[in-house]
Amino acid sequence: MILCITHSKDFYNIDIFFEYLTSKNIPWFRLNSDRMNHFQKISVNENSFELTDESGNTIHSKDIQAVWHRKAWGINTPEELDEEYRKIFLSGYASLRYNLITVLENIPWINPFENERKIDGNKMLQLKLAKESSLTIPETIFSNDEEKITAFFHEFCGGKAVAKLHSLTAKTMNGENLISTMIIEEDTLENISDITYCPMIFQPYIDKAYELRIVYLAGDFFTGKINNSENVDWRLANGDYTWSAYELPEHIKSGLTSMMEEMGLYIGAIDMIRGKDGEYYFLEVNPQGEWGMLQKELDFPIAEKIADNLIKRINTHE
Repeated sequence: MILCITHSKDFYNIDIFFEYLTSKNIPWFRLNSDRMNHFQKISVNENSFELTDESGNTIHSKDIQAVWHRKAWGINTPEELDEEYRKIFLSGYASLRYNLITVLENIPWINPFENERKIDGNKMLQLKLAKESSLTIPETIFSNDEEKITAFFHEFCGGKAVAKLHSLTAKTMNGENLISTMIIEEDTLENISDITYCPMIFQPYIDKAYELRIVYLAGDFFTGKINNSENVDWRLANGDYTWSAYELPEHIKSGLTSMMEEMGLYIGAIDMIRGKDGEYYFLEVNPQGEWGMLQKELDFPIAEKIADNLIKRINTHE
């Protein structure tokens, strides 16, 4: 059986995944991460667990052969719960969820949980490993220090920078509820003093030709190009953009493969831009990033390839 950890509102990608497994006569179980709370019955021992989900379906850890860690959402709290108990509720269930996950750490995962958690929460480590893999990265500072940011702006940004919050991008197909990514110029730099309340990542603004969303999957690449040269991020633009398939140069594939292997990730949604200077700039990798639009618009078999990878590793005991 293959376990898929996702959330209660997930659809499309996961539906294709389950349909494909069913066609291969491989059993699966959907575990909604946001409902790992009072809606489910969970018992964890030192080397096993049993769980009955909100629909009454029961699974035992001994039957699970592989895991797709599709999406991790925050745990829902009961509306009737007093505010003073919410922190206790969330802490207790978060700990229970983590204990359950570690029972499965020795079977195949996409992605290994601890590897994913380390990479997803550390933008600067991502950039370090990308640079070590011969990829080009923008100069970057993550700071709450007004003086350091101002000095960085004047040294590297040529009068225009991009600032964004870290790890707050919503992972949706339609672009809703995304982070605040903003342009910083000389006049707006004067209002940077509030940075002490909200540390941000700053990079020089790169004059780009287009953006790339790259799905890396165990050495395979599925790349979509979007012709957004005017806006800081295509997800924040109002334009009606369409995706087209794109073939990455071999040296970029080689660098990304090296980086992902060093990160210990089987899959990741990678954002890069092609500058008008002809250079490919690595921006970030999201281990749980969205790729449904690429499967839908470009007919990339990403969900099927994820299933194939797990099936292969089950059969070879990797």
